[in-house]
Amino acid sequence: MRKLFLILLIMIVLVGGCTLFKKPPVVPAPPPPQKEGPPLAAVTGSDLPVFRDDLDRESLVRAVRKSLEYYARLPERTTYRMAAERFTVRDMKESLEAFLKIVEASDSPAAIERRVRETFDVYRASGSPPSGRVIFTGYYEPVLKGSAARSGQYRYPIYRKPEDSVVVQLGKFRDKYRNERLVGRVENGELVPYFSREEIDGARVLENRGLEIAWFADPVDIFFLHIQGSGMICLPDGTCFQVSYAQSNGRAYRSIGKLLIDSGKATRENLSMQGIKKYLREHPEEIEDILNYNESYVFFRRVEEGPVGSIGVALTGGRSVATDQTIFPRGALAFIKTRKPVIGPAGDIRSWVAFSRFVLNQDTGGAITGPGRVDLFCGRGREAEIAAGHLKEEGELYFLVLKKAKK
Repeated sequence: MRKLFLILLIMIVLVGGCTLFKKPPVVPAPPPPQKEGPPLAAVTGSDLPVFRDDLDRESLVRAVRKSLEYYARLPERTTYRMAAERFTVRDMKESLEAFLKIVEASDSPAAIERRVRETFDVYRASGSPPSGRVIFTGYYEPVLKGSAARSGQYRYPIYRKPEDSVVVQLGKFRDKYRNERLVGRVENGELVPYFSREEIDGARVLENRGLEIAWFADPVDIFFLHIQGSGMICLPDGTCFQVSYAQSNGRAYRSIGKLLIDSGKATRENLSMQGIKKYLREHPEEIEDILNYNESYVFFRRVEEGPVGSIGVALTGGRSVATDQTIFPRGALAFIKTRKPVIGPAGDIRSWVAFSRFVLNQDTGGAITGPGRVDLFCGRGREAEIAAGHLKEEGELYFLVLKKAKK
């Protein structure tokens, strides 16, 4: 028996059938995780962009003055970080005032560029790790038909900020949670998450509380009003008013575009806001489930001048951008380079062209997180809607501050 066992063992080894005697494969060690660098890094010399602007000076001056209004409201001790440097509110104001003088006094684009290079330190956004890409998207101010009262046609409301919503600034409790916050409500003495989109629109938990601002005929229009954060509402009698973002329910933003791609209902190549709307209207039986996938919900307020960005000033079409304002300085002067669509008379995209311009960091958004995301406010109207709906381009983001302001 022992002899038979040895013979069988030798045969197994010779044919290589026993994994016990095989040399284990060499498994390479996983690469060390890449350390995320600072969101902004100083650039000089040949790394500087060409500071050319494709828009009118009037809109630029208007946007700069809006940021100056914002800084005028802040306490002097407020500081902002760019790379390893810190700047005060006064530094930021002086930077914008110096830039205004350059724009108003220069007689050519070349003169503006020369003066900007001489006068400002420039910091480039690092982009999303590990690729270093900065992705530009767009948003706009929709114009929607609505009603001040509920009716058979107008059945879907937008709401004011509910009085029972509680905002908790976590930085007040722990320094490590600075710039983080929670939105919830108190239930049986405990802070719990605020109602989700499904609870608000499906279960109608906010009904009969006098929170409705206006009513609409189409829930898809309301959903995209939430995404844009502001809009113009026109009533049946012809009067119009503006609404702007007041607060969200604090739930995480989840992209329904990604949902459609992951479920095979759309492709990355043909996905746009217009494409999403088309799919929803062609599949009304799916609208509720798809919209509820995004639990984030926006509450609005009426404004006299708008749309209003997160720093409390009116946005300027083509000049205001939304970024992650926990890492980029609010109200600051910036410069962008990316591509924009050329739109034909029928609303079709004819081509894409490179452009660059000065912008102001005046807004933020639930989906705009990290150093690799920028949302460009495209303005109001049909062309703004088409451009915003299709914009998803790589580009470059820079911030500028007066050289003498460096500490």
